[in-house]
Amino acid sequence: MTNRSCSDKKIGILFQSKVSTAGTLAQQLAKVVGDMGVSVWVCSAWEEEKACEQIDGTRFIICLGGDGTILRAARIASPRGVPILGINLGRLGFMTELNAEDALTKVTDFIEGMGWVEERAMLQAELVSANIPPLHALNDVVVGRGERCRLIRVKATIDGELLTTYKCDGLIVATATGSTGYSLAAGGPILHPQAEEMLLKPIAAHLSLASALVLPSEATVKLEVSTTHRATLSIDGQIEVPLSDGDVVRVKRSPYITKMLRAEWPAAFYSTLMPKLEKRE
Repeated sequence: MTNRSCSDKKIGILFQSKVSTAGTLAQQLAKVVGDMGVSVWVCSAWEEEKACEQIDGTRFIICLGGDGTILRAARIASPRGVPILGINLGRLGFMTELNAEDALTKVTDFIEGMGWVEERAMLQAELVSANIPPLHALNDVVVGRGERCRLIRVKATIDGELLTTYKCDGLIVATATGSTGYSLAAGGPILHPQAEEMLLKPIAAHLSLASALVLPSEATVKLEVSTTHRATLSIDGQIEVPLSDGDVVRVKRSPYITKMLRAEWPAAFYSTLMPKLEKRE
């Protein structure tokens, strides 16, 4: 980031309203930002429409919560190119940059122009048979079974070429960011967060290809569902769209990117990976 006047743009604060300390910290940070002569807005991360109404002219968003709150912030900030500074109030904090204990003292450095911007690739999912806008994911797009504990069949085509028909609980298409999430739990590999490739990972594959595939960033994946019961399209585990037999989901790289404000340089990913993975246990 380049140095700039502290007062040239406003700062947004999104907080996880289900965490008791988040609202209090949000107000404390708002005072710190205001005392620097910078205008500030504060909003619950669950009120996406309200946040979108305030984001124009925002220099960056301070996001208080865990990785799930970052995913919500990405849907708000990424279409507008606004960076996110994550402050961890959760358990893992793979995507956050600061701890709650450091927030009040270190956030001023970012307002003064210190740090750098890390760019994360996103995915775009389209339900071909439905008249709904494309959906965008920072972590993953999942086509999976619904409430019934029965496998579904998913015909996977990559760039117009048939790969196979999976018999499984579902298929995960994940970004590098999502490679440490659901995909990892399903046995997928870990990608460096700045990698642009996509992962295709089946969930509980039965008598079909079980390995994860690493796909180039320009690939287009088409997933056609065959099921006798309802299936589900899931976006970052937060948005769910019902799927029926014959529905087709098209997944490719999103035109949006998520920008993350960082103090540490990229090599820090390797030194922090194992400690963060150990927190999962």
